[in-house]
Amino acid sequence: MEKNIALLRGDGIGPEIVDSAVKVLEVIAEKFGHKFNFTPYLIGGAAIDATGNPLPQETVDGCLAADSVLLGAVGGPKWDTLPANLRPEKGLLGIRSAMGLYTNLRPAKLYPALKEECPLRADIVAQGFDLMMVRELTGGIYFGERGRREGKYGPEAWDTEAYSVMEVERIARAAFEAARKRRKNVISIDKANVLETSRLWRETVHRIAEEYPDVSCADMLVDNAAMQLVRRPSQFDVVVTSNMFGDILSDEASQITGSIGMLPSASLGATTRGLYEPIHGSAPDIAGQDKANPIATVLSAAMMLRYAFDMMDEADCIEKAVDKVLEDGIRTADIVGSSGIEAIGCKQMTEEIIKRL
Repeated sequence: MEKNIALLRGDGIGPEIVDSAVKVLEVIAEKFGHKFNFTPYLIGGAAIDATGNPLPQETVDGCLAADSVLLGAVGGPKWDTLPANLRPEKGLLGIRSAMGLYTNLRPAKLYPALKEECPLRADIVAQGFDLMMVRELTGGIYFGERGRREGKYGPEAWDTEAYSVMEVERIARAAFEAARKRRKNVISIDKANVLETSRLWRETVHRIAEEYPDVSCADMLVDNAAMQLVRRPSQFDVVVTSNMFGDILSDEASQITGSIGMLPSASLGATTRGLYEPIHGSAPDIAGQDKANPIATVLSAAMMLRYAFDMMDEADCIEKAVDKVLEDGIRTADIVGSSGIEAIGCKQMTEEIIKRL
């Protein structure tokens, strides 16, 4: 099978970690008889430096023509003083919009080899957890009407959250489809006791659930969900929620794994193309020093194989190689913790993963 993959290396450690993922994918292609064609495009600060635009039209066209997109990271202090419409992050938001990506899949898994780095109690850690956060990405309060006005107590600001039935339907279906590839359980997070948007959300999710009789579905209020994530995360399989709730809860979930440098993500739309990226930032303080952890990007590549190309065995191969690296006590600086293990660099970690494919 031949696939065309657009590479958005971006800024900071982005080029290093994307190159690591490419090396892993090249070995996978050889091992399983595929051909992956990689084409780089500019985004973020690198694009600003070269073209004055955080998202050149060439990048948009290239991503739309590709079978899938792999992204490193964007941003850094070099561009912090630019106007909002020229910031590197505008490139990321722009490519998500151009590709019509409304679903964000963000897994959070506790690796047994890293359990000592988990901040939770030992009895909770012993249960383990492996959950998938499904966040609506293009609606809700982040995209609603907003402004400032003179209010009852003087100047005030306001933001509006709105969700249509269609927006909830499509994110709910994405969650149920993801659950079918996992443990067949969905928990929908809302604030239906207070918010009208959440009541619509709950009604719609329940209706879509009827299309998936093989998947169980339950509701949970967002404040309770925030507590349950640190009280008993093992109860969660697939979690589906709105843009703002998902933003907050997925960051909470990332922290209980012990390292944000381990977590991949996928942003999907109506097609299988998708945008795959680690959830961490560009880490400009260690850029170019061979200190970055490539695992989150490598696992993002595995998600790409699984969700964009339906290459399940290939994705499993990468994930098992990462598991084995950790079991063998191999660590980059961000996951050394209190183990006393000597840290290795980005390039060597990549080679260690490749050895175990």
